[in-house]
Amino acid sequence: MKNISNTPLNESVICPNYNRSRLKTRIVHLGFGAFHKAHQGVFTDDVVRTSASDWGICEVSLFSGQAMIEALKAQDCLYSVVEKGSEATDVRVVGIVTEAMHPALDGIETIIEKMAEPQVAIISMTVTEKGYCVDPATGHLDRQHPLIAADIGNPSEPKSALGYIVQALKLRRKRGLAPFSVMSCDNVQGNGQVVKRVVIDLARSQDEALADWIETHVTFPSTMVDRIVPATTEETFRDIASRLGVQDRCGISCEPFRQWVIEDHFVAGRPEWGIAGAQFVEDVTPYEEMKLRMLNGSHSFLAYLGYLGGYDYISETMRDSGYRKAAFDMMMQAQATSLNMPEGTNLEAYAELLIKRFANPALKHKTWQIAMDGSQKIPFRIGGSLRFHLKQGSDFRWLAAGIAGWMRYVAGIDEQGQEIDVRDPLAGSLREICDAHGLNVSVVPALLSVEAIFPPDIGQNLRVIEAVSTAYQSLVEHGARATVAAL
Repeated sequence: MKNISNTPLNESVICPNYNRSRLKTRIVHLGFGAFHKAHQGVFTDDVVRTSASDWGICEVSLFSGQAMIEALKAQDCLYSVVEKGSEATDVRVVGIVTEAMHPALDGIETIIEKMAEPQVAIISMTVTEKGYCVDPATGHLDRQHPLIAADIGNPSEPKSALGYIVQALKLRRKRGLAPFSVMSCDNVQGNGQVVKRVVIDLARSQDEALADWIETHVTFPSTMVDRIVPATTEETFRDIASRLGVQDRCGISCEPFRQWVIEDHFVAGRPEWGIAGAQFVEDVTPYEEMKLRMLNGSHSFLAYLGYLGGYDYISETMRDSGYRKAAFDMMMQAQATSLNMPEGTNLEAYAELLIKRFANPALKHKTWQIAMDGSQKIPFRIGGSLRFHLKQGSDFRWLAAGIAGWMRYVAGIDEQGQEIDVRDPLAGSLREICDAHGLNVSVVPALLSVEAIFPPDIGQNLRVIEAVSTAYQSLVEHGARATVAAL
């Protein structure tokens, strides 16, 4: 079958305007998923398009992405990005990928050797919240996690992304090579500090001297990333093929908006991402919290309550005036008030932009997709602002409704009695709790007692129990749409 690398494309497609042979593999990225393609890949592609940059990326998938890596290899490491606005659509081919690897295709040792090559300056990651293998009770490495237990038992054949990083750094240190920077691009609060902590924890379980060397010499810049990238479906692939002129199983669709705020702490250099619109700062925390709470928090709110209300897509919830107003009120009254932003930040304008982005009818962003892995997301998206309101004694009804929506969702049965495909690392234990109580408000304190999600200062707080119980009872008696409208 002809593909993107050997077939003439539609005239409107924006193709690489640079000589790809000048690119060097200076970044190895772990997690070749949709978001990375639309975000870091596009930013880096723009830098190469507008400068003499030679920064190329080796894409690595460690787990389920074997077919994607095979497809990428087959089309000369090219892939397409369709940017779908409410009024216009742009199609581009990204050319900055130099190599593609998967352990089942290339071997574990080959990937580690690639990460240890002298010119590699950055290891970047999009491995989702659960890929960091953090024990939420301590904030440190979860040594009982199956992947981590395997890495501790057999370090030379790592299973986790962290294990690969530690082994590559071990090789570089042994060979007298300079370290690289490790850059997380996941929606994890303080992502640089999180990955630093767990990488050093894993290294210390193997070699104290290696752990000390990493702590002294490796940098872990935190980042805030933002772009709405719906999961690809067969409909997405058909749309991409019609716009591109050829099939591309690596292609993705996304919104036109993109944002990247980066702490400028790189031990071995970086691309000039500022050319492409990235913002370099000393401390990413305020921007990160703004996005986690206002965008991601309201996204989760809309995902659970929207799914229960019968809406398949986020844009559909925005056509419901109750959901639209509740989402904006949640952003401004529950989330924005809890933030401490640099002077001049206009949070109301940011909230209005988010509502506009959510309403984009060209994006098919499934409520079910956003609802995945809620046990990993809720602590970051809702926990911080909830603590703020508990301390201030202020109103947090929108946060309580979002938590109640999640509780009703993980019960696994929707309002029509149909089964919900709940995807979550704790899905089994959460379902057991829900089954023991049924759709009864008694489930609220039981779920709030799951300390991996709700630490005692939240889960055992009587105000939280009362507010979430009220919202949950409303969901059971009146349904999601009426509950949201009542907010």
